[in-house]
Amino acid sequence: MEPVSGKRTYRSIWISDVHLGTRGSKADYLLDFLKYSDSEYLYLVGDIVDGWRLKRAWYWPQSHNDVIQKILRRARKGTKVYYIPGNHDETAREYIGIQFGGVTVVNEIIHETADGRRFLVIHGDQFDAVVKYAKWLALIGDHAYVLLLHLNTGLNFVRRKLGFTYWSIAAYLKHRAKSAVEYIGNYETALAEEARRREVDGVICGHIHTAEMRNIEGVLYCNDGDWVESCTALVEHATGELEIINWTEMLRQQQVKAAA
Repeated sequence: MEPVSGKRTYRSIWISDVHLGTRGSKADYLLDFLKYSDSEYLYLVGDIVDGWRLKRAWYWPQSHNDVIQKILRRARKGTKVYYIPGNHDETAREYIGIQFGGVTVVNEIIHETADGRRFLVIHGDQFDAVVKYAKWLALIGDHAYVLLLHLNTGLNFVRRKLGFTYWSIAAYLKHRAKSAVEYIGNYETALAEEARRREVDGVICGHIHTAEMRNIEGVLYCNDGDWVESCTALVEHATGELEIINWTEMLRQQQVKAAA
């Protein structure tokens, strides 16, 4: 994995759905992103650690520990770090309002951008009917998802040997299944409606592993994606402009530029 040249400084960074504790977590890519990205604010928008998976089988390589250490180091150096627990790390919701190593645990938070816009920052599982009303169905889906990730690991081992960048089977299938596309659309609409109800300018969330930024009837819906399928983050520039960063795509573009 070739590094992206030059360190980038943002006003804010949002990351979610890292799922540390699972074999599908792209912790190495996240470490690389954090190495070359700095910010005044860092929001951890849920499912950073996968408590569901760790309860079933312990998996915690050094790179997963390194992610935690790098985040704590950011907090010690003055970055304002907020941790908004998700459904896979829901036990952290017992510590809402408490600060650990400079990281403040909150259920949700309102972020004001440099240009004065206000955004509700929330993981988003509260608006997922499957998780909210039928948790056992979500767990069944989790098993199928883990199987896809195992298949993906083998495929991407071959791709790396051939000089290609990371590609996700799960993400590919998700965006081609009609029911999944409808679910994503309904989820996005529900979050936008909640932002409108709160009288804020937009919402920033995670949960569904689908990075997106679009206007929904006057409300800006932003999903920072994940570090399992897409390796994406949402960033705020000094002007207040928001942008989705696709880290593997940035790496691919650098490879193309270097080969030219």
